[in-house]
Amino acid sequence: MHSPRIALVASLLIACVAAQQEPQPPTPSARPAPQRPPNLVLLLADDAGWADFGFQPGCAADARVLTPRIDSIAADGARFPSAYVSGAVCSPSRAGLQTGRYQQRFGHEKNIPAGYMAGGMALEERTIGDRLAALDYDTALVGKWHLGYPAEYHPNRRGYELFYGLLQGSRSYLPMAKPTPHKVIQRNGTPLPEGGHVTARLGDAATQFVREHREQPFVLMVCFTATHGPLEPAEGDLAVVPEAIRKQRRNNLGLLVGLDRAVGAVLDAIDAAGLRDDTLVVFSNDNGGQTQTGADNGQLRGRKGMVYEGGVRVPMAMRWPGVIGKGGVIDDPVILLDVLPTFVAAAGGTVDPAWHIDGVDLLPRLRGTSPRLAERPLFWRTAGSKGPVAMRRGRYKLVHLRGQEGAAPQLFDLDRDLGETTDLAAAEPERLAAMLAELAAWERQLVEPRW
Repeated sequence: MHSPRIALVASLLIACVAAQQEPQPPTPSARPAPQRPPNLVLLLADDAGWADFGFQPGCAADARVLTPRIDSIAADGARFPSAYVSGAVCSPSRAGLQTGRYQQRFGHEKNIPAGYMAGGMALEERTIGDRLAALDYDTALVGKWHLGYPAEYHPNRRGYELFYGLLQGSRSYLPMAKPTPHKVIQRNGTPLPEGGHVTARLGDAATQFVREHREQPFVLMVCFTATHGPLEPAEGDLAVVPEAIRKQRRNNLGLLVGLDRAVGAVLDAIDAAGLRDDTLVVFSNDNGGQTQTGADNGQLRGRKGMVYEGGVRVPMAMRWPGVIGKGGVIDDPVILLDVLPTFVAAAGGTVDPAWHIDGVDLLPRLRGTSPRLAERPLFWRTAGSKGPVAMRRGRYKLVHLRGQEGAAPQLFDLDRDLGETTDLAAAEPERLAAMLAELAAWERQLVEPRW
């Protein structure tokens, strides 16, 4: 049994934001105050392209009709065209998401090498699971972990009562003859028999958790491996993908079809359990699309691993009926660091300043009680103090590809130049200098990569 909780505000407001991205006055919700805090669900894709979802502006033509269930999250809630991750590759991005803190603060700046047994995400850091367990939530992480292989770094020791998934960053989607301990699908440390397509297995585990925990508030992190390589779509999923495209792209989209079906299964389980109105659902991606394995980033420059928009801007949509207005567009720059403080606030908790969280609570914006988020800088660094670095403030983005011969700081106006094609550094020297100074101040707070 869970301890009593303070009921959420009785009169929630809806953020009704027009498709043209102009904020509209909030409309009071007719929904009565919930009797318990909401369930919190994150659905995370892996390596998918920014333009590979139907709800995205400029969606790729060959992907436009392949993600109806994911698209429904945006249709029933809001989409976030200016959403970002804090890391351009899998493991660092997940460390930032789990802690709400720039992962460079604790040295988690690069992917954990396969089989690395000397550590993982710093043990002094606290995860979304830790924070929500302290608020009497049931906690589960289904899917990809990629935050440490030694036992003390496993999800069950990092705030999650249920872990169903794999420790490593990727594996075959198909049954393996001899899966290694870090690639085998496990349940709370117990290896499970091989069988079935991995995306479907993760979707099934997530729906089972929803059915079994419908009576108490829960946080459920569903971290799919799709569409990360290897490109092994389930049998039959290629049937709805256009044939007249290159094989790599077609297989990538086949994985996307399976991902959409698994997301739909989780949404259906939430609805069937009578939890639709009491569940905040967030969909996003772990880093920029990997175009080298067939993802499509549309007009964005770059890909996974880069600090250009193609490496760090991600699709995002949220659904919470009665709180988030249908079909909204929230174009404020947001980052996956915001998930932890938003979930804590939705659960009725308070972020302690001692946590030193870098993300912000998005609830006032979601509810429509705040027309815009306060302007703040967003930062990226991928390879220590001598590697590429970037920051965004307002409409402007600074990119400095340190470590590359002849590289100089570049400045882009993202409102006018989303593809980062026109360098304004020479035309805006004062702005460039101010952003470089702000970036340098941020870097002084960081440590070098731990591996």
